[in-house]
This record gives sequence, structure tokens and C-alpha cells, in this order.
Amino acid sequence: MDLQTTLPLHTGNRMPVLGLGTWQLTHDTAGTVARALELGYPMIDTSSDYGTQPGIGEAVRRTAVARDAFYLVAKVEETDDAYAATGAYLAELGLDYADLVLIHRPPADGVGAGLWEGLRQAKREGLTRDIGVSNYSLEQMRALEAATGERPAVNQVEWSPFGHSRAFLEACREAGIVIQAYSPLTRGTRLDDPVLNAVAARHGKSPAQVLIRWNLQRGTVPLPKANRLDHLEENIRVFDFVLDGVDLARLDGLNEEYSALGSLPYV
Repeated sequence: MDLQTTLPLHTGNRMPVLGLGTWQLTHDTAGTVARALELGYPMIDTSSDYGTQPGIGEAVRRTAVARDAFYLVAKVEETDDAYAATGAYLAELGLDYADLVLIHRPPADGVGAGLWEGLRQAKREGLTRDIGVSNYSLEQMRALEAATGERPAVNQVEWSPFGHSRAFLEACREAGIVIQAYSPLTRGTRLDDPVLNAVAARHGKSPAQVLIRWNLQRGTVPLPKANRLDHLEENIRVFDFVLDGVDLARLDGLNEEYSALGSLPYV
């Protein structure tokens, strides 16, 4: 496994195993994203409510990295017209297509069947290659598929050793749904954990690198954010070590359904 490794989606397309999160990436967004692309980050994750689209668009124009050399994940909000929002978002970025567009969260009055139909239209018209969801439970994804006839390719959820569900991961695998992990570094809130630091010290790595590596080995797709350029570089230096069974068991044992946001939608 390396930075160019990809995972298959049930649609027949493939997705990189690691990407850059851009939530609250407000300090020199264009410079940070441009540097990430130059370093070889194969995926950029964003959303219309992050406010980062102007900076990401500028970064894409600024670098010599070709559009087909990186994977773009975008999101529509639960109050949007999903089809129109996808087109508007691409226009803001100055791009012709996204690789993946997600419903950011399920609406309060259901599972978002209308939103899903809008994304299906966007996919038929080539505005995105794949569609998926974020912050959905297993029951909500099943209800969405039952209502529309199409299963999400991806579910993006908060995920780390401190907050995850092995049963949910196995159910998603059986359904062919890839889990993307946002806030895989716990937004910095658990980086001082003694077990995590002991594993990191054993490998001569940082706690953040261990959290990213844990996701990679568990088959989920981490989307770490970095405002500092040294962290940007550090977060992709995770392919030169392997967590063994003891390491993985110790990290799995940290699970307490922790969420930096307050709750996990899938437990």
C-alpha cells in the first residue's frame, strides 16, 4: 500500500485510500491545498458549507497538477436542491466534475430520497462520477436504497480508534459501502492518550500518524486536516510502517464511542 493505492467502489470506480480534509481550513486555503496537491495528496474533501471552495479552486488553477490526478469529494446540504447545488458548487470551483458528491447529513424529515434523486441526475449528466452520503446510520442507508433503488457508494462519518463500530464497518463491507473517516485525528482532542503515544513511540511515529495508519489497516479512508505545512507532510508519511496485531488490538480497545461532535450517528 502507498499513496497511489486505490479502493474499489461497488460502482466499478476506484477511490484513493487517503485524502485531505478541509473543514475549517481557513488559513491560506489555496496555499495549503496547492501544497497538498504538489506533495501528492490524491484526494481533496470539501463541502459547500466549509467556505473553502474559492481557495480550492484557486489552488487547482495555481498548480500544474492535472484534474484527473486527484479525486474531489464535495457535499450538498440537506436543505439544497441537490442537482442545482452540485452544478453551482462546481462553478465556484471552476471544475467540470466531481468524483464523488455526498448528502452531508440526513434531513430531519426522512432519509433524503429527493436529495438522492437530484444526485442521481447529476451523476447521469456527468457532474459527478459517484454519489454517497455522510453521517448516515445503517438503517438510514437501507431506507434510502429501498426508496430509490440505488445504494450509496460511500458513507463519510466521524471515525477513530476512540469512536467507531466494528459491526457497522462489517455491515458496510457486506453492502459494498466504503467508509470515509472524517476527524480521524479526533480534532486533536485525544492525541495525548498514553496508549496511543506508546504505540507511536514503538514505531518512531507521531500519534497522528498512528491514527491515520490504523484507519488504513482497518480498511477505512482517513481524511486528516492540516493547517501547518509540516503536519501536511507528516500526515502522508504513513506507508513506511505497519501496525501489528497487538498494536491494532490496543488501539481498538480505546473505543468508547467518542465523538468530538458529541455523538456518532451509526451507534
